[in-house]
Amino acid sequence: MRLFAILALSLAAVSMTFAQSSSKQVFPGANPAMPFSAAVKADGLIYVSGTLGSTGDVKAQTKQVLDTISATLKTAGSSLANAASVTVYLKNQSDFAGMNEIYRGYFTKDPPARTTVMVPLLNQGLVEIAVVAVADGGERVVVNPSEWAGSPNPYSYAIKSGNTLFLSGLIARNGKDNTPIKGDMTAQTKAVLDNGAAVLKAAGFNYGDVVASRIYISDQAAFQDMNKVYQTYFPSDPPARATVKALLTSPDYSVEITMVAVKSSNRTALTTPNADGTAGARNPNLSAAIRAGNRLYVSGVLGNTADNKGDVKAQAAEAMARIGRTLKGAGFDWKDVVDGVVYLPDLTKFNDMNTAYREAFGKDFPARATVGAGLMGADAAVEIMFTAAK
Repeated sequence: MRLFAILALSLAAVSMTFAQSSSKQVFPGANPAMPFSAAVKADGLIYVSGTLGSTGDVKAQTKQVLDTISATLKTAGSSLANAASVTVYLKNQSDFAGMNEIYRGYFTKDPPARTTVMVPLLNQGLVEIAVVAVADGGERVVVNPSEWAGSPNPYSYAIKSGNTLFLSGLIARNGKDNTPIKGDMTAQTKAVLDNGAAVLKAAGFNYGDVVASRIYISDQAAFQDMNKVYQTYFPSDPPARATVKALLTSPDYSVEITMVAVKSSNRTALTTPNADGTAGARNPNLSAAIRAGNRLYVSGVLGNTADNKGDVKAQAAEAMARIGRTLKGAGFDWKDVVDGVVYLPDLTKFNDMNTAYREAFGKDFPARATVGAGLMGADAAVEIMFTAAK
């Protein structure tokens, strides 16, 4: 997430140099005090930090954000036309139509996959957008199931680049006529995952290829109902995952799931070692991390313990320690982390979280979004999810 109090300046004219760490190119942000980069390029993809609007209504802020991201992508060797996956975070559900109107004008043909949810945002932001794009010259193929109607909104159901497939956030909607599929969390989760199977099949993938998922539910009390259905689609070595509470684009929907799939002969599920070096316990709902090819997809990690209730700084430090053990166990390091999302229910604790977060990296920070989504752990105050690439 970048703080764009200086958005009034023409960021298109700001010169951004990059640092290089192995195959990772880091494009610094406009505010060097913040522990995240504007973008990171690695393994053929460009990860753009969540970018916030700063002034005006949602239409004005959406334009500010997309113009800034466009300039960032150009500097990093890509463009909005090469965007593969977009996550839109809106502060207000009522702003969806206004955001969509402006967004559609930037993606008039073959739009990227997209997920849109409503969560609290930092400062005066009404919209925050994070992007994963294909580098210039890379493959970018639109995937829509042939028997489905086109999406009523400006997104494709999936974008394929090489061996990687980015799926849009899927809801309980009939793909053939775009009508909502009504029902409780159990029924809607099944509908969403059946839709996911159709999109994966259209691209030549299946659920065994899924490496990461992000799940947004509107009712925290239905978390276990979602899990029971989800487990049946991933009976072994489930993908890395984060699940948070957020409002969706319509009250008709109670769950939205977005996924990344990778075709890889060396897909490996990992668990996080305990602090004493012993093997960690497996979770039936998720793998601590999935390694596929040159990338590592790390699940959202909590840091709450019996001793740090309510202490965001301590919980962030513990989450980062756990992630550090996961990275090391997979043969990766902090320097390989390229993208992240921080779910922080109390955004007034932003600086406390950053203190612990910054210490793990030191420099050459990954791209990042930070939003105020709710967490599933009763005493959890922060959750952090990463992608790494060599």
